[in-house]
Amino acid sequence: MDLFFFLQSLLFPLLFFFTLFIYIISFSKKGEHEDFNNYPLLGILPDLLKNGHRYLEWTTDVLARYPTQTVTTIRPINIRDVTTANPLNVEHLLKTNFENYPKGDRFISVLEDFLGKGIFNTDSHLWRFQRKTASFEFNTKSLRNFVIENVREEIQSRLIPLLLKNARDESNKRIDLQDLLERFAFDNVCKVTFNEDQACLAEDGKSGGDFMLAFEDAATISSERFLSGLPFLWKIKRFFNIGSEKRLKEAISIVHGFADKVIRARLDEKVQNVENADLLSRFIANDENSPEFLRDIIISFILAGRDTTSSALSWFFWILSSRPDVEKNILDELKAIRERNGKRMGDVYNLDELREMHYLHASIFEAMRLYPPVACNIKACLKDDVLPDGTFVGKGWIVNYNLYSMGRMESIWGEDCREFVPDRWLENGMFRPENPSRYPVFHAGPRMCLGKEMAHIQMKSIAASVIERFEMDVLDKETRPQYTLSLTLRMKHGLMVKMRERSLQT
Repeated sequence: MDLFFFLQSLLFPLLFFFTLFIYIISFSKKGEHEDFNNYPLLGILPDLLKNGHRYLEWTTDVLARYPTQTVTTIRPINIRDVTTANPLNVEHLLKTNFENYPKGDRFISVLEDFLGKGIFNTDSHLWRFQRKTASFEFNTKSLRNFVIENVREEIQSRLIPLLLKNARDESNKRIDLQDLLERFAFDNVCKVTFNEDQACLAEDGKSGGDFMLAFEDAATISSERFLSGLPFLWKIKRFFNIGSEKRLKEAISIVHGFADKVIRARLDEKVQNVENADLLSRFIANDENSPEFLRDIIISFILAGRDTTSSALSWFFWILSSRPDVEKNILDELKAIRERNGKRMGDVYNLDELREMHYLHASIFEAMRLYPPVACNIKACLKDDVLPDGTFVGKGWIVNYNLYSMGRMESIWGEDCREFVPDRWLENGMFRPENPSRYPVFHAGPRMCLGKEMAHIQMKSIAASVIERFEMDVLDKETRPQYTLSLTLRMKHGLMVKMRERSLQT
């Protein structure tokens, strides 16, 4: 114990003076543009600390000034990074030379406490096994029908009643729409993953609230490790179990404990028939999977399904609040679909009707172009390589492809790249998908998102139902919300809205 306090008393003064020294160096260099400056020994650390609060804007501005939209930087301890927003490079990383760019030990070690050996935190045979099993499941008609039914039930019995209650309340208080969407998505993905209803969106309270909040804390704090200017700092805090690492340990304990309880109960049932089973049951069918491995699998799928769709819809509704022209086009499209199919306003749409929503589809995709749920992603380089734009990447280097920046590159999207233009996705009124290397929101290559179609179903069902039934007044809609750069791009203070009912017409 005495040694602990001695090390602690020695560590923090050193860190304080080191941080002060870095800030002095950082602010001593002023210019019209912030850049990636590779200082001796410190690399880009001073600039990273200085611009950490606006990391996405900073990297976008820097990359836009380079002809290839690619920059090589150095971090402390001689860690080399390549940051790119070049579609040719992205295709090379995710498809052409896929085997040379795994997630890598650095990425895996950062998330290992939380995700273990789940599909989003593994390479090689472990990833291939999980991918093969999950791919089969996601392509079954039974799962697609299950998702549609679950989304319809959640919209009709929980989401719409909650919004109606708010709209009809005389006090008409603002509510956090991002929070509602996250709870909706959490309920939905828990049903798909292990067929349990957490009822986080239930009107009588958040029955699964502790699990969901712990899950959110674990994801947020884990992602903060990536932004640490000195990677060893979070490891020191974890060793001494202090600060954010102590909170992370507590959150992970709650998440793992809940998942372990579900898995033990399911194993005791000894489910044999997995024809119409959830993801957990299908993985249980393989007797070689340990309970710990099963836990890692379901936590990974909950993470993917919970955070991405809610993030995308939150930014979509914020943009829509200041674009009445886009909202009118969506309402006109929904009206035409209702009339063709004999549907009343307010009814939940089926799969075929969702596929007719080309303009809504384009609007959601355009929102994700500007505010991708996963704003940036990293890969490790196994062997020396040269990217298509001529950039050298050495063995052990980290390559970061920035989706947020890609959505704002004039070389990719034209002069109106920073504007919200749904029509860029339409050709003769039909939605036209873009090359995944130019728009890697759902990834590309062998790791293409398995739940892409499920995400389309969920987002379009929610958006159509909410837009038809309600007018939305967003607080400070002219000011872009601050974001939290977690594993997904969340609004820092939520999306506060006031709902008003639209007049229903048959």
